Amino acid sequence: MNRVDTVSAALSAARDDAYLWLDYHQPTRQDIEELPESFGLHPLSIEDCIDEDEIPKIEDYERNSFIVFNALSYANTELRVDEVNLFIGSDFLISVSGHNGPEREPLGDIERIARQHIDSVRKGPAFLLHVIMDYLVDRKFDAVEALGDELDAVEEIMMADVAKSKPEVLMDMRSNLLTVRKTLFHEREILLKICRRDCPYIPEPSIYHFRDIYDHLARFFELSESYRDIVTSLREMYLTLLNNQMTKASNDTNLSVRRLTIITTIFMPLTLLAGIGGMSEWSMMTGPDNWRIAYPAFIVAMVLIGIANFALIRWIEKNPPKQ
Repeated sequence: MNRVDTVSAALSAARDDAYLWLDYHQPTRQDIEELPESFGLHPLSIEDCIDEDEIPKIEDYERNSFIVFNALSYANTELRVDEVNLFIGSDFLISVSGHNGPEREPLGDIERIARQHIDSVRKGPAFLLHVIMDYLVDRKFDAVEALGDELDAVEEIMMADVAKSKPEVLMDMRSNLLTVRKTLFHEREILLKICRRDCPYIPEPSIYHFRDIYDHLARFFELSESYRDIVTSLREMYLTLLNNQMTKASNDTNLSVRRLTIITTIFMPLTLLAGIGGMSEWSMMTGPDNWRIAYPAFIVAMVLIGIANFALIRWIEKNPPKQ
């Protein structure tokens, strides 16, 4: 596998028994449109290649097939989706990436990976396509695994203390999982068409390798579905735990109000009696000379009345009226 820096140098270095691999990172529209007419790139595929946010798909044209694939990465609670466009013909493969900025290289290590599988890559562009797609699918596993780890962490925080949980985190994870599911769903369709040999530029000997990629995508798709169910369960659990905390707080408030009500009920008649007989009226009724006996007797009577009120309230609580 020889490396050159220009298309013209690649064309001149090409041999009858070799094929071309053109790898573009963050190209302009002019870079793609200036590709030699011998590649036969359709204007619609060039348009889709330049545009962003295309869904994964495969389209067959007269002289090549156009594939849109996604590279996923997950870091700092952010899911990144990078688009990778692939043109495959009988004697060439063109890869285009870097729509989201020069610092994002979804195929940054692909040359090193291709050299590690040089014997397979030399068999034709379909085998190189398998290496590229397998590399992208391996990165998807890292993203899906990171989502699963964060989901476990959110669950542990929620079970430890629901007050520390943030519902917006669950909403973000649900959105990320929907994005992953949409990507995997369309990419499974791509691999299904390839495995059915719908693409004329992918020969039968390479189909077995693409079946392995399809199996991985199917497993990741099932994982994303499971994680979505877990997110839904965690949202319901969060609402339940939060409702339980609110119910507990309400019960504590009701208990405090009940205690205050009992205290008020007990002391209301005592306050009335104290207001009536606690001044000079009591000494007027018993005589000014008997205050040493009258006032202690009055206090004892108030204590007995308070105890009687408390006992009456407890009896009413234990024997509520029948309805």
